[in-house]
Amino acid sequence: MTTTRYLSVVAILCGLLSCAPVAAAPITPGRQIIDINGAPMVVFAYRPPECSDPALLMVFHGVARNARTYRDDARAIADRLCLLVVAPVFDKRAFPAWRYQRGGIVKDAVVQDARDWTGRLVLDLVAWARGQEGRPLAYSLLGHSAGAQFLDRLAAFEPTEARRIVIANPGSYVFPSLEIDAPYGLGKVYSGTEGEAALRRYLEQPLTIYLGQGDTRDDERNDYPEALAQGASRYQRGLNVFNAAKTLAQTRGWKFNWRLVELPGVGHSARKMFSAPQAFEALSP
Repeated sequence: MTTTRYLSVVAILCGLLSCAPVAAAPITPGRQIIDINGAPMVVFAYRPPECSDPALLMVFHGVARNARTYRDDARAIADRLCLLVVAPVFDKRAFPAWRYQRGGIVKDAVVQDARDWTGRLVLDLVAWARGQEGRPLAYSLLGHSAGAQFLDRLAAFEPTEARRIVIANPGSYVFPSLEIDAPYGLGKVYSGTEGEAALRRYLEQPLTIYLGQGDTRDDERNDYPEALAQGASRYQRGLNVFNAAKTLAQTRGWKFNWRLVELPGVGHSARKMFSAPQAFEALSP
């Protein structure tokens, strides 16, 4: 089912069940059901109490779909950097791995209509937040694990206005290559001159690869052959992709706006990754 068809079905069901999306108003802390393209979506929000005019930080959960926990884990970042946190829930039934982690770009080896790529919902969520706040919010994106895989696909395939896109401990990446098929590369979606332009745009994105140096264990990690080809562990995959992207940019003389930030002694823990001082470095524009 495409994103558009799914949202239409949910909208009809919500009408039958008398769902009531939140009216336009400044975003308040807590759980909300919001309206995205006529369909409800659950988000968890946090507003720093000592900050009058926060920018926006959208936080994307891991495979457990535990957006509330991720919202809570991001509070230290929000308090220090004056950020309004919005953590949406991507329900597993509506957004299985091919639609969430891998962005809805390819299903059963077939490239999907770009209008149905899941990353477009991020832009809709930003538009909702701006509408609620009544101001042109600057925004950054932060994802961990499955959410980081999702955001890397967003960075590779969808233009955004994000100040910084931070992907922490993803299990797989979009390798900067037209020889590797999407969603693990840019092949089959782009080729030729268009492909070169897509590669260049990807390397110019304000992308931070934020790695826990201890993230070397196999714990619900994406170990499909395409992911294993990127490295034996999440940590090694991050290093390999960053170095390949940097080398490509240098070879072509392209601008390279990626950043690599490492956190010693930490494995696959969003709480520890978000609470470390390195998180502030990872998010800095």
